[in-house]
Amino acid sequence: MLNKFRFLTAGESHGKCLTAIIDGIPSNLFIDIDFINNELKRRQSGYGRSNRMSIEADTIEITAGIHNNKTTGAPICLVIYNHDFTEKPAFTKYRPGHADFAGSQKYNLNDLRDVLERASARKTAIEVACGAIAKLLLKEFDISCSSKILQIGNVVENFEQEIDKAKEQGDSLGGKFEVIFKNLPIGLGSYVQWDRGLDGKIAQAVMSIGAIKTVEIGENPLGKNGSEYHDEMFLNDGKIIRKTNNAGGIEGGMSNGEDIIVRAIMKPIPTMLKPLKTVDKISLSECEAYFERSDTCAVEACSVVAEAKIACILADELLNKFGGDSLEEIKKHYKEL
Repeated sequence: MLNKFRFLTAGESHGKCLTAIIDGIPSNLFIDIDFINNELKRRQSGYGRSNRMSIEADTIEITAGIHNNKTTGAPICLVIYNHDFTEKPAFTKYRPGHADFAGSQKYNLNDLRDVLERASARKTAIEVACGAIAKLLLKEFDISCSSKILQIGNVVENFEQEIDKAKEQGDSLGGKFEVIFKNLPIGLGSYVQWDRGLDGKIAQAVMSIGAIKTVEIGENPLGKNGSEYHDEMFLNDGKIIRKTNNAGGIEGGMSNGEDIIVRAIMKPIPTMLKPLKTVDKISLSECEAYFERSDTCAVEACSVVAEAKIACILADELLNKFGGDSLEEIKKHYKEL
């Protein structure tokens, strides 16, 4: 099934710019540049980020698909210029936890920088910009989202203290976060084919973030009986309600009208001042891993990226169900539900 909302990105960590083309956005959607730039700022925030965030200071430029701050129905082109655009030195020491080893083998590359530049988390900046466009569409239907940090390392509070400790040790930390989308209509996604389930699409989108190792939809059912886990249904003035949302807003691959709740675990950042043991690709000698600028902890930033990736999935599903060429046409179909 062809996606209605789709995008492709290009660009490298230290290249001239990051670019995206978004297709499928209906005409007459107001594009709030300040909102997009604030989303980019959120991605650069969070305790544990390095001073490179002040170098990047991301802002968006829209070069196509917008006229008088509204979409025209044509593809939208987004650009984020890299203020740290430089030619960086080659390196050949594999970095455990990165794409260096598999990427260099797959693409037959000797300079591991050719892998680093595209595999870098830097590309999530343009993905957040795409997600911001998706959020602007969802807002037109009163769909909102938020995220919060649940755990950093082994602690569920005093996060800054834990991050400071890791930084002093030249180490890094991962953690767990939660993303919630509210006020979704019933019936986004489908059970009729394996690749149309909403939970499957969301899980794939979040797992595609390079640092993510685990994705959960709703409450973890491990150790619970069915009678404890499944969300019972009741009548209240003729309306069906639920008192729990263990399913996380998705049943049978479809949104059920409850909040969609997604939790994910981010691994510790694999670039550290405390170097890991590795091997040099060229000399095949044991050595310490190459170090490039990095953060101590970026779980909060990762949650913003996850918001964006999920927003893109939900925008696509909304357009699939209530499709039209203009925002007005889609709203008409939405009201007829």
